[in-house]
Amino acid sequence: MNIRLLSLITLFVSGSASAQESFVDHVDPFIGTTNFGTTNPGAVTPNGMMSVVPFNVMGSDLNVYDKDARWWSTPYEYHNKFFTGFAHGSLSGVGCPELSSLLTMPITGPLKVDYKLYGSEYTDETASPGYYGVTLSKYGIKAEATSTTRSSMERYTFPAGQGHILLNLGEGLTNESGAMVRRVNETEIEGTKLMGTFCYHAQAVFPIYFVMRVSKKPSSTGYWKKQPPKYGVEAEWDKDAGNYKLYTKYYKELAGDDVGYYFTYDDLKDNEQVEVRMGISFVSTENARENLDKEQNGASFDEIYADAKSVWNEHLGRINVEGGTEDQKKVFYTSLYHTLIHPNILNDINGQYPAMEGGDILHTDNNRYTVFSLWDTYRNLHQLHTLVYPEKQIDMVRSMVDIYKEWGWLPKWELYGRETFTMSGDPAAVVIADSWLKGLRDFDVQTAYEAMLKSATTPGVQNPIRPELDYINTRGYIPIGTYQADLSGDNSVSNALEYYVADNALANFAGALGDKENAKKFRARSLGYKNYYCPEFGTLRPKKENGEFYSPFDPRQGENFEHAPGFHEGSAWNYTFYVPHDVDGLAKLMGGKRNFINKLQMVFDEGLYDPANEPDIAYPYLFSRFKGEEWRTQKEVSRLLKEHFTTAPDGIPGNDDTGTMSAWAIFSMMGLYPDAPGEPYYTLTSPVFDKVTVKTPDGDLVITANRRNEGDIFIDKMQLGDKPLNRYRISHDELLQSKKLDFQLKGSMK
Repeated sequence: MNIRLLSLITLFVSGSASAQESFVDHVDPFIGTTNFGTTNPGAVTPNGMMSVVPFNVMGSDLNVYDKDARWWSTPYEYHNKFFTGFAHGSLSGVGCPELSSLLTMPITGPLKVDYKLYGSEYTDETASPGYYGVTLSKYGIKAEATSTTRSSMERYTFPAGQGHILLNLGEGLTNESGAMVRRVNETEIEGTKLMGTFCYHAQAVFPIYFVMRVSKKPSSTGYWKKQPPKYGVEAEWDKDAGNYKLYTKYYKELAGDDVGYYFTYDDLKDNEQVEVRMGISFVSTENARENLDKEQNGASFDEIYADAKSVWNEHLGRINVEGGTEDQKKVFYTSLYHTLIHPNILNDINGQYPAMEGGDILHTDNNRYTVFSLWDTYRNLHQLHTLVYPEKQIDMVRSMVDIYKEWGWLPKWELYGRETFTMSGDPAAVVIADSWLKGLRDFDVQTAYEAMLKSATTPGVQNPIRPELDYINTRGYIPIGTYQADLSGDNSVSNALEYYVADNALANFAGALGDKENAKKFRARSLGYKNYYCPEFGTLRPKKENGEFYSPFDPRQGENFEHAPGFHEGSAWNYTFYVPHDVDGLAKLMGGKRNFINKLQMVFDEGLYDPANEPDIAYPYLFSRFKGEEWRTQKEVSRLLKEHFTTAPDGIPGNDDTGTMSAWAIFSMMGLYPDAPGEPYYTLTSPVFDKVTVKTPDGDLVITANRRNEGDIFIDKMQLGDKPLNRYRISHDELLQSKKLDFQLKGSMK
C-alpha cells in the first residue's frame, strides 16, 4: 500500500483530534543521547524496520571509537561531533553493540574511502520524529534523512564542484564482519551484510539485505576494499586512505570484510541536491527492492517526511495531556516516542519474514515483530501497549507464540529471528499472561499455554529458557556457584526471582483457564523467594547447595555495576523487594509492615535505589500496598521524575532499554503504574498533568487531577467513575469500564 494512503487511512480511523494538535512538537529526540541512555536522534517511524541514524562514535583519533572499551552500544553520542555517515537499521536504548551499519556518507573534493579521513565535524543539528538534519563543516554539505517503515531517504545539498556519495559496508557497531555489494546499473546497487553476535552470543547472526539508489546519474562509480599489506605486489591504491584498493573498472559484485561503493559527481552545481533511497529486508534483496518501491512510490523527500510526521502525530495523539509545563510535556511525549521505537516490524511489505532460528521464509497476514528485549520490557512497556496500542500488543503476543511454533521455545531476548539469550528469566510468559488477563485474547491461547508450561517444566539440561529449573524444583532456590565456581558471573538469586515472577504469572493464567492444579502448583513455586531471606541482614542472600547462606556477604556490594555474587547488575538491596506478587508475604518475613516500610524508605534515603536499571524500578509503588503509607509513593515518584527525567540530553537516568525507562515515566506522569507484571492491576499515584485523555477501543479514558497550588502532589481524595475510591490499587477492567479517574490533590499530608 502507498504510504501516503496508509497515513490518511490511519488518521481517518483515529479521528480528527490528532490532526488539530502537533504532538510531535513536544518531542526532543536528543533526550537520552548521553549518560548511557543510548537513544539516538535518527529518523524512524513507529516500530519501523528502518531507522536512519547519524553515526558519530568513530573518530579521526582511533582511540575515540572502541565499542568494547566504553560500552559503545549506540551509533550516536550527543557530545561526539565527528560524523561518519548515516547508519541504517539501528536499535535505540540497548546495552550491547548492535546493528548500526550500511553507512552512507556525502563528501566533496578528492575521493577518500577511509572514515578517519572523510569524517567531518558538524553544525546546525536538528531532529524531530521522522527527520534528522545536519551541516557537515568540512564540506558545507547539508545532510538530511527521513524514513518509511522499511525504507529511507536522504537528501544531500552540495556546494559547487566535485562530490561523492559513499556506502561503507566495513564499519559499524555490529560484532560481525562480511558483506557483499553488487552494481545493478549506474544509479542502483544491492547487497547484503552479516549482522549480529549481539552481546557476544556467537550464533545469533543474520543477514540484512539492501537496495540503494541515487537520484542523479554519476560521472563515475566504483568499489573499494581494504587490503592486507602488499608485500611488493603492485596495485591501484588510494594514496590518501592507507590500504584501500579502488576498483574503478569492475562491474560485478564484490565481497569482503571491509568493502564499499562510491558514486562520483564531477559537475555539481551550487546547492544541487542528490537524493539517496534505500530499502532493507531480512529476507532478500528482491524484498528490499519491493519494500522501497511500494512504500515510497516515487514520493519526494518532503512528502515522505510529511507522512512520517503525520503517522507519529497519530500515534503520539493516542494520549492527550493538558496542563503541566512545556518541559513536562516534552518529557512525556519524548518518552512516549521512545516506547514506540521497539519492538520492530520484521515482515516485509509482502508479508514474508525469516523463521525463528531456521532458514525458512514464512508469511504473515499480521505484523511479525522482533527486537524483544523482554527482561526489560515485560515490566511496563508491554502493559503500556496493552492500554494504549492494543492492536500492536496483540500482534506482539502472536509473534511470541509463532516464535514458539517455529523454534520450540518462547523468546527471551530475540533479535531478527535469532535468540541471543541475553539477561535472565522467562519474560515472554509474563507478557502473554498479562496481556490475556487484560482482555487481549485473539491469539492461539492453547498453544501459548503449552509454550509457557514447556519452559516451566522441562528439565534444566534440556531447557534453554530456565536452565536452573532442576534446582528450583528440588530445593526451591538456585544455589550459588551453580555454573561458575569463582562466582564472577553468578546471578543465582536474580535468576530465581525472575522465575518466581514468571511462575506467578503462569499460575494466574492457569487459574483463569480453569487449570486449578497448575495454578496451585506454580503459585506455591513462586513463593520460593522465602528461601533466600536472611533475618541477619534483612535482605535476600545467596544460598549454598547445602542450604547455608553464602559468606562473606555485603548487601551493598553491587552498586555502580560492580558484580555481587548472586545478583545481576545490582546489589541485594536492588533485588530484596522484587517480589511484586507477594508483598504482604515479604513484609511478614521482615517482621511486619513497619519494618518493611522502614527498610524500603532507607533504600531511597541512603541512595541505594537505582533509577537507571530494572530490578528495583517498581520500588516507589510498594509503599502504596500499605494503608497510610501511600504518601511515600507520591513523594518518591514526584522526586524521581523531577531529578531523573528532564529535557536535557542526559534526561533519562541511564540505558533506556528499548523504552522501559521511558514507559516508567509515562505511567508515573499519568498517575498509575503496573507494579506487578502478570497481574492485571495498577497502583495509583498523583498525576503530573491536570487532564490525561487516553484513546482506547472502548472509548476515552480520562484521568483528571485537581490541585489548589502548582506544587500539590499528595492525594486527598479519589473517584473512579462516579464512585469514591478509597484504595490505591485498581484492576485494568475497572479502569477501562469506569472511563474516568479523578484525583483531588493537596500540598501536604496534614
